Amino acid sequence: IDGLAALVQGGLGLNPFSPCLFVFCNRGRDKLKMLYWEHNGFWLFYRRLERGTFRWPESRENKVTITYRELRWLLDGLSLTQQQAYKPVVAENML
Repeated sequence: IDGLAALVQGGLGLNPFSPCLFVFCNRGRDKLKMLYWEHNGFWLFYRRLERGTFRWPESRENKVTITYRELRWLLDGLSLTQQQAYKPVVAENML
């Protein structure tokens, strides 16, 4: 959490305590971390895809502003410009 807050402040020049959800993607684009400040502490959300990759938006800057609807598309495996979702993965066994 502290590392992501430092990235928000130092790398993006934004306030990690602002009422924004900050979303980060790994290089493989199969994992997301989301950081959100609420009242007296941070929320950290993590999502890992079992198949496929997130359609991460391309930008010359390190930051992009998206709507809640576009966030849902991103989390559902959609491009921000199209609405074609991945098929759900049904888990049979854990290891």
